[in-house]
Amino acid sequence: MTLDYRLHGDETAPPLVLSNSLGTTHALWDAQLPALAARFQVLAYDHPGHGVSDLPTQPCTVSELARELLRLLDALELDRVSICGVSLGAMVAMTMALEAPDRVDRLVLACTSANFGPPDPWLERARTVRSDGMEAVADAIVGRWFTPALARTDPQTVARFREMLASTPPEGYARCCEAVGGWDARDAIAAIAAPTLVVAGAEDPAAPIEHAELIASRISGARLRVIEGAAHLANVERPAAFTNAALEHLGQEVAA
Repeated sequence: MTLDYRLHGDETAPPLVLSNSLGTTHALWDAQLPALAARFQVLAYDHPGHGVSDLPTQPCTVSELARELLRLLDALELDRVSICGVSLGAMVAMTMALEAPDRVDRLVLACTSANFGPPDPWLERARTVRSDGMEAVADAIVGRWFTPALARTDPQTVARFREMLASTPPEGYARCCEAVGGWDARDAIAAIAAPTLVVAGAEDPAAPIEHAELIASRISGARLRVIEGAAHLANVERPAAFTNAALEHLGQEVAA
């Protein structure tokens, strides 16, 4: 399988992987890249079935998505990395920390959950996009990505991310929906040893704060940061607050 990826920054700097949410591409991180690439060698990639990355295997699981990332790290000869992920990307990061702990330095887990609820809604969403395409779900999903305030003040950003979602290959999106629906790591994450920052959007309807609180309570030493005025894509809606929180945790504190 081939994953589409970009490398940014100095190849001698500590490596940092950026892992996307469901239905987005590496462009999710555009606001973070200048600051992160100044301090790290940044690997931004697209999940299987997203952008021009190959489709994931079927059935698709979060473990298989993590193994694909591990294969990419092997190909790029990146031995030990920190991972910053949003939503599905953070699920992949947690799985990497559980299944290949020697390859993971630090984690930033943003706007995510150890279990997104019963699988049926995810399976229904997968069926919908397979039969009716991404346009059938785009408005409802983007409505959960951003606060109503951002939709009023910055409609261009909302429109850009809606187009990103609508352009996602339906079969790739559907298979990753099935992976999310089958994910339940509420007990397993207690074994994560990597230093962890959990980030929540204060107004995130997709991954409410209590989901972040559960993760932070079960990973030893984890810290929780709540970003006000942000919904599910907190790194897009509040880029400075998100970037500073991530950099502080990753050992590169900058001024607020």
